[in-house]
Amino acid sequence: MKMKSFFRCIVFCLSLYSCSNSSKIIVPLSSKVAIEDTYTIIWNGESKAFRYVGDKWERDATYDYVFDVVQKRYKETWKSVKNLHRLHPEYDGKAGERSQSMYFELAYKIVGDVLHSKINSSLGNGSGNSDRAFRKQELNFELTGISSFAPYSHMRIHQNYDYEAGILTEIVELFKLKDGKEIPFMKNEEKAYFYIKGQLDAAPTEL
Repeated sequence: MKMKSFFRCIVFCLSLYSCSNSSKIIVPLSSKVAIEDTYTIIWNGESKAFRYVGDKWERDATYDYVFDVVQKRYKETWKSVKNLHRLHPEYDGKAGERSQSMYFELAYKIVGDVLHSKINSSLGNGSGNSDRAFRKQELNFELTGISSFAPYSHMRIHQNYDYEAGILTEIVELFKLKDGKEIPFMKNEEKAYFYIKGQLDAAPTEL
């Protein structure tokens, strides 16, 4: 009975963290409003979820989601807002509400042929690295406000920008860092198509 109560407590704490985290808003680093001095890309895609069970990854379709990202690229800074929505009717709500929004701000610094980034986000702060053309990027976060009983404490995002094909693929990993060892928990494999500023010859849809 005590063990059941203990696990209910863990699930409750995780739910509180996820819900509060999805609606958390951080103050941007700059109040400057800029439209023309940025390159804006809108990403639209889907994600497949996997859970780490018994030393292997197993599909968990109930945690799949669709998403879009508005990514504003300035000279040495990126600002992005990600919105996601989980579609599966059996989603249990343990990762927060079905619909969530997240904010990311990355400040870049060139070191040799590598771009190092400092990350300020609604999930937590961290750092990353990329090639100078932003084709392959890795971002690492220490998640803030999470319970010590949670099965994860960190997030890592691997990004592969295939600009010529107009496709972004990502692997988002959740893991626990304990005594310097990574313990996998869940991952999401994302694929998105991008849209950029342009003009149309006519209305794209008509009824």
